[in-house]
Amino acid sequence: MSKLLVIIPDRLSAIVKKGEFSARYYNPGNLFEEVHILMTNDDKPDPAGLQKTVGDARLVLHNLPEPTFRSILGYRAWYLNWWARDAVALARKIKPAMIRCHGNWLNGYLAQRIKSALNIPYLVSMHTNPDEEFRGRVSDKREIAYWNALRSVEETVLKNANLVLPVYKPIIPYLKSMGLNNYEVAYNVLNPDYLKQKKSYALHSPVRLISVGRHFREKNPENIIRALMKLPNAHLTLVGDGPYQDQLVRVAVECGVAGRTSFLPAVPNDQLCAMLPDFDIFVVHTEYWEIGKSVLEPLLTGLPLVINRRQGEPVPELQGDHIVLVDNTPNGYHLALESLINDDVMRENLGRRAYAHAQTHWAPTITEGRYVEIYKKIVGLNAING
Repeated sequence: MSKLLVIIPDRLSAIVKKGEFSARYYNPGNLFEEVHILMTNDDKPDPAGLQKTVGDARLVLHNLPEPTFRSILGYRAWYLNWWARDAVALARKIKPAMIRCHGNWLNGYLAQRIKSALNIPYLVSMHTNPDEEFRGRVSDKREIAYWNALRSVEETVLKNANLVLPVYKPIIPYLKSMGLNNYEVAYNVLNPDYLKQKKSYALHSPVRLISVGRHFREKNPENIIRALMKLPNAHLTLVGDGPYQDQLVRVAVECGVAGRTSFLPAVPNDQLCAMLPDFDIFVVHTEYWEIGKSVLEPLLTGLPLVINRRQGEPVPELQGDHIVLVDNTPNGYHLALESLINDDVMRENLGRRAYAHAQTHWAPTITEGRYVEIYKKIVGLNAING
């Protein structure tokens, strides 16, 4: 189990720059002695900035830029197989014990071709529901054609994987739509070093509210800003950036709460996780059918959480007494926040329930240990089958 090959579509330089990586993200439990990361792009990240993601392992970076949609006539298998030859040759040279893919895109297709040629097992972790978050939200004809063509690639990748790991339950309907049963929900491993339990629920003055997330249509916190108008002793910190940023600044000015609203476009993940317990309440808006890390992190610290009821089917992980669900309106947020601010017992009980629930389901030690267990199982089975 000395070598792991990770194949990803991400441009790692941007993620390193934002400080979003946590320790051992690509090498849970320091299981492998050598980790090779193959990027399906031309990104050249600084290896020093990525070392923490593989723990104590030796890190080696590779590039194999994916072909354009037009150049291979809409992802025809013959052209993709030609492109994948270099990945097969690389894997033959590395001899990894297994492959991990983040997403079932063209990076997953490379893993499928490697398995076909060399019998190396691969896992696919699914971080989105493509039918919900991509096909369900596009309207441009070219984008529709792209996503329709890509579905055959997605299906090939998933059906040939040794195991598929959706990182939250709302991904399961997508997997079932492809007739897939070979999956296990395995939640993301979040920051193991900087997520600490909130110790005191005594309110600050002003009350410290925090919201984290990229600012665009589906995650627009405008109604939270408007709710601040009726909470004169509260200060809102918005961590995130996006196309709605300037609009949100104007809303804060319009509502007369600019002096009680702080905009932080980016905060390194270690710093963000460390500062969460110093806030009083986490409040957020999202229409995505998911439970993202920006919501899991405050729950893991025991921070009371207020979130909207999304339009459409609810997120299973966000049902229960460990959070407060509200309508996405200024009044909905105002009433919930006001109740928590005015009732010390309610606020503390909510936070402690959040902490207990999150630690049971998503504690970094539990989730990281789960990946270690899965990796060992897959590599062991492959050794027997081989």
